[in-house]
Amino acid sequence: MQSQRKLPFYYLTLLILAGEAVFILPFVLARVFRPTFLEVFNLSNLQLGYCFSIYGIVALVSYLLGGPLADKFKPRVLLATALFLTSLGGFVLATFPSFTILKVLYGYWGCTTILLFWAAMIKATRIWGGSNRQGKAFGFLDGGRGLVGACFGLVGVVIFSLFITSEITEAPLTERKDAFRYVIYVSSTIIIAISILVFLFLKDTSKSISEEKIKSFESLKAIKQVLKLPAVWLLMIIILCGYTGYKTTDIISQYANEVMGYDQIKSAQIGTLLLYIRPIVGVTIGFLADITKPSKVLIWGFVMMTLGSSFFASGILNDSLILIFFIAMISTALGVYSIRVLYFAVLKEGNIPLVYTGTAVGMMSLIGYTPDIFAGPMMGYLLDNNPGELGHQYSFGALAIFSVIGGIAAIAFRRISKNTTS
Repeated sequence: MQSQRKLPFYYLTLLILAGEAVFILPFVLARVFRPTFLEVFNLSNLQLGYCFSIYGIVALVSYLLGGPLADKFKPRVLLATALFLTSLGGFVLATFPSFTILKVLYGYWGCTTILLFWAAMIKATRIWGGSNRQGKAFGFLDGGRGLVGACFGLVGVVIFSLFITSEITEAPLTERKDAFRYVIYVSSTIIIAISILVFLFLKDTSKSISEEKIKSFESLKAIKQVLKLPAVWLLMIIILCGYTGYKTTDIISQYANEVMGYDQIKSAQIGTLLLYIRPIVGVTIGFLADITKPSKVLIWGFVMMTLGSSFFASGILNDSLILIFFIAMISTALGVYSIRVLYFAVLKEGNIPLVYTGTAVGMMSLIGYTPDIFAGPMMGYLLDNNPGELGHQYSFGALAIFSVIGGIAAIAFRRISKNTTS
């Protein structure tokens, strides 16, 4: 890594823009506008969970194939293509298709956002971080992505409220549909613009990686080498538990609506506020991880996630305990977003070779992101069969269990990384 030259900051800025824009349509809109999303598409929580599950099944195969792909082709081409293809799905979404078409659309997004995009983005970020900026690289990436997502959410809320001419509680369904259609159109157009910027300005990093070259790269051989590393197996568990936390944040705006009594616009504002916590946490944790060991901060992330989810699971919250609600939300968010920053910032600490980054990310993601398959239906089932606060208690209770398991895996990872570096 000594021969690597520093890449400019705008390179990381493009990765940040691309890294969140590609997930706006499949996830961010449904997270910020969940009550509205369910209503305008006439979906139950379980049906929306099935859409996420189909996305996850397609993504599962895409993680496996996309890792080696990222080790062979330029990030610029892969990322720009993924963004453009994802944006096209937005124009289908804006027609408010049937449940069947919606499931096909989520399967399509599972391919465009993962096969071409995910491992390429992680590898490009690791390259930018070099030998001593891994915490900052992934901190800026996830924090920046959070800021981009929050901005999309804020723009969406503003657009949605502009086209609601009467009180939200009195607005007819057709008016809410028209308003949400504009939100989708604007989001899709911005994603296309970002894809063009990435294609034109993201530098080719092939000369910046190092003088270590991949000679006759064999995907199967690389997979075997990666699976010999204990750190990879522990990171699979860590990502799985942390990502379950991230998926559970999807229902916080719904919690605000159903338990705390906020209307659809105010609950969307709660969802957007949650997104604004992410960039603050991302940048702060990124700097902190470069001062200390990222694995140590990772453990504390799971502690915070356990505390926050336990508050929600306890059943003590109601519409008169607004301060406690925000404490629980912020604690959960601090934990979830801290863990997200450090998923891949610990690759170097775990002694995973740069040359195998794409393949390692693909293998870890194969298991780690399975919540895309099971988390949506699980929460949908719990919420639909236990209306009101009880369903939310069960959902956050499940998260508390995952938080404890993830914390144990993080402690084990720290111990083996200390042993291998000493």
